Amino acid sequence: MGYIKAEEILPDEIIEMIQQYVDGASIYIPRKEHKRAGWGQINRAKEQIYARDIMIYQEYRQGATVRELAERHYLSEKSIWRILHKMKSSCNGGAGV
Repeated sequence: MGYIKAEEILPDEIIEMIQQYVDGASIYIPRKEHKRAGWGQINRAKEQIYARDIMIYQEYRQGATVRELAERHYLSEKSIWRILHKMKSSCNGGAGV
């Protein structure tokens, strides 16, 4: 996200009003709620992580150990167990690993 000079986009009256509260400092103006993207929607991180989790679950079902998966995917064994439980629940309607 880059900076835009207020003088380039805002009328003088609004700049003067803002200067009553913040004079010469940088401020962040958030997007309107309805225009915000959800986590991972812009860079597709959510989809990539889901695809990784499916791959981990499939590798586990094909015989890979939790330790092997942790090393292969650069995750802790605890993270692998969390992924396995999550994927098992989503695939089998709530049953554990």
